[in-house]
Amino acid sequence: MSKLPNITTSIFTVMSKMAAEYNAINLSQGFPNFPVDERLTVIVAKLAKENVHQYLPMSGYQPLLSKIVTLVKKSYDRTIQAGTELLVTAGATQAIFTTILALVKTNDEVLILDPSYDCYEAPVLLCNANPVRVALNDDYTPNWEIIEKACTSKTKMIIINNPHNPTGKILKQSDFESLEILLEKYPDILVLSDEVYEYITFQEKHISAHTRRKLLNRCVMISSFGKSFHVTGWKIGYLVAPEYLMKEIKKVHQFLVFSVNSICQVAISDYLDLVSVDEIGKFYQEKRDYFRQLLKDSRFTLMPCEGTYFQVVSYAAISNENDVDFCKRLIVEHGVAAIPISTFYTDGKDLKLIRFCFAKDNATLEEAAKRLCAI
Repeated sequence: MSKLPNITTSIFTVMSKMAAEYNAINLSQGFPNFPVDERLTVIVAKLAKENVHQYLPMSGYQPLLSKIVTLVKKSYDRTIQAGTELLVTAGATQAIFTTILALVKTNDEVLILDPSYDCYEAPVLLCNANPVRVALNDDYTPNWEIIEKACTSKTKMIIINNPHNPTGKILKQSDFESLEILLEKYPDILVLSDEVYEYITFQEKHISAHTRRKLLNRCVMISSFGKSFHVTGWKIGYLVAPEYLMKEIKKVHQFLVFSVNSICQVAISDYLDLVSVDEIGKFYQEKRDYFRQLLKDSRFTLMPCEGTYFQVVSYAAISNENDVDFCKRLIVEHGVAAIPISTFYTDGKDLKLIRFCFAKDNATLEEAAKRLCAI
């Protein structure tokens, strides 16, 4: 008998498979198609011949941990302790899975704000706990009144994703103030803050949970070097948590992963000496602005994109089809793959919106836009 009877093949796999079958431009799955920074590949080539191929300590490569401490301090003016509050993980998904498995117990409730990335629910179910899905407003802002009504004595955790995948929204100061008021009323609720796109924000500055003093003792923050440095296949990230939570998280981590890919950790550590995270947002803002300019004469309506490398568009002026069927037809007839937003809702809410990934080279974006503008 399946422990996850309702979990099926992810929409990302479905759309990428169809894109390959029909030789379509794949703007569905969130991965860059441009070359990795040559400074990083040079580091990896050099390290391949050095003695960096064996197990590293469970928490991570010590020089990398030290540099993450510096990065968090520089980015958010927060001082963390490398030995007790920091853990290098095999990507953000493993960090999320490990955190939930360590902290959520049978019959607990975990609030997930829809539309939501698809990796949150499975670990909750595997804990024999209950995912409680709460819809964001149609403009993807949180409705804190509804969120508070969903809280009960069984609520163990709220998951926030900021900047938000799939919509590109970022949380505002008022959202954090509302969250903090809610947590005062429910002193046992923890927060899991998925911030993998933290350095990919545009006009408005990303507000991290790291900067919220009232959250620090109740929050686990998740980050991703794979997303930030365009190396998604490396599957390397990290999490920050207060010591009392980290002790429990490490108990699971040591048997799930134990230690993370050694050469990638050393490479990222060396790369942090050369790169500034300030470059990342500027780089992707140029991509976003270019892609939006290419689509300005199309029949798609562009939704706001405040962060991430995803652009949500409405196709309501083009078709009345549901978004899954529209995305499939987009691949078959027009040669471009996207992701239907309804698949990020537990109830399949369909607002005639789809998501494109613009983390692609300009030639790919230009050809995709040419096909989309012809619809």
